[in-house]
Amino acid sequence: MSSSVRISPLFLGLVGATALGGVLACTSSHAAQIGGVVLIVLGGWATSLCLHEFGHAITAYRGGDRAVRAKGYLSLDPRHYTDPVLSIVLPLIFVAIGGIPLPGGAVWINHHALRDRRVESMVSLAGPGTNLVLGLLLTGAVATAPMPVALAAGLSYLAFLQVIAFVLNILPIPGLDGYGALEPWLSGPAREFGEKARPWAPLVLFLLLLGVPVVGTVFFRLAFLVYGLVGGDPMLAMTGSALFRFWE
Repeated sequence: MSSSVRISPLFLGLVGATALGGVLACTSSHAAQIGGVVLIVLGGWATSLCLHEFGHAITAYRGGDRAVRAKGYLSLDPRHYTDPVLSIVLPLIFVAIGGIPLPGGAVWINHHALRDRRVESMVSLAGPGTNLVLGLLLTGAVATAPMPVALAAGLSYLAFLQVIAFVLNILPIPGLDGYGALEPWLSGPAREFGEKARPWAPLVLFLLLLGVPVVGTVFFRLAFLVYGLVGGDPMLAMTGSALFRFWE
């Protein structure tokens, strides 16, 4: 399996930018700390988008779809995860303006090559599961390793974004991974309806989240609940958010 994975230099560059942000966040300069948090969040979020899609791809590869390797999905190269603007740039812009982080790109899976419906469900769950694991690892690092406040705040906000991505993607709405996990088990008519709803259902969800206060409130309360369950510190996450959006 390890010989099938070829890590892209571009992905390593994203990891390096995130690490540089961590170094800057540990300095005594407030300006450097702000720059460090920005790098942590943007670099870390771009890295997590690649890992999210890699989670789908490696699970599909192990489940029978060998074509994902030829498509470059096992390289962690963001250029292979559909359109770079829709997959990387636009989600980063949404993060930068403080909105709900978009799911990002997608990998095209040959579902007919997968062994069974259980594998199909696992492929869909692997992406948001990756975000949840990343959130858990980040909150665990903040809770156990002594570190400057700016670094802890930046990592905490990045962890909160991972939790938001998990909660958003796990919703059973056509076009999102939660629905993808259920789809193999649905009846023919239900799957046909889901296929028709797939292009517009996520857009309707985002409009509700951004335009209907009660929907957004319920969503973020759920996100904070999950964030607390994985050991996150809400105050540190809010501090990280404030440092990241320093211009507000």
